[in-house]
Amino acid sequence: MNNSIGPHHVVDLSPTRRVWLNTLAMTWPAHSIHGLLEVDVTVIRRFIAEHRALTGETLSFTGYLTYCLARAVAEDTTVQSYLKGRRQFVVFDDVDVGLMVEGQAGDKRALRGYVVRAANRKTYREIHDEIRAVQNTPVPADHGMPGWYRAIMLLPWPLSSLAKAALGGFIRRDPTLAVALAGTVGVTSVGMFGGGHSGWGVTPSTQSLSVVVGGASTKPVFVEGRVEPREMLDLTVGFNHDVIDGAPAARFTRRLVELIESGYGLSVANEAGDDDRSSEPLPQLAHELVG
Repeated sequence: MNNSIGPHHVVDLSPTRRVWLNTLAMTWPAHSIHGLLEVDVTVIRRFIAEHRALTGETLSFTGYLTYCLARAVAEDTTVQSYLKGRRQFVVFDDVDVGLMVEGQAGDKRALRGYVVRAANRKTYREIHDEIRAVQNTPVPADHGMPGWYRAIMLLPWPLSSLAKAALGGFIRRDPTLAVALAGTVGVTSVGMFGGGHSGWGVTPSTQSLSVVVGGASTKPVFVEGRVEPREMLDLTVGFNHDVIDGAPAARFTRRLVELIESGYGLSVANEAGDDDRSSEPLPQLAHELVG
């Protein structure tokens, strides 16, 4: 026996942590592509700061990334394809963005799963309002998970292993179940770990396309031949290589960066020439910031 170990104690895992461990054990695929990006978010950060100064309201930065992600995916929905067995794959028309949203659970803060449905057909304002509404609602005991799923994930071993294998096989034959649970694409944030420093995150995901929001910091950047301080965000984009090839993944990534950096959806008329509500600004100063 090793008597050199200092004082310690054992803590039982909470039911929510056990569900999460079993969910992570089901993550796939192993064949992934990851891109580590630096994205200039000066325009949207300035917009949020100016809006807060004028109105006192803090707009959701994650909401804006969700908005741009949904628009980029809508332009090429093959990036949210899912294998259906070994001979087919399913391409979803709408972009459902899965998020982890923090809220109040009693006297503590806790995370809940939430899916912004049809985010490609919503404005930034609508997505912002939806996220804020979820944040302001107490986190339920099930943390946003269906009761049947939670019950399966909490089965004792070896029943839990058998249940996970059966559920995983069912999802591979019918990926609509996974989409109903977690959305067609996912966004997760680990930026709070950076504390103002650069840093990327890579996490497992059940989605074919996932975006991990990393650290943000101010860096000198060449803009039209001159050096300017710009706020740069570290962003990780992950793809399922079983259904997405490198070239379309690269094109999608370029488009996503273009939308974010340009302040897409904040100007009076969006650059795509649409006449839908995605072209509407929030306050009038959007036109001044984007130019």
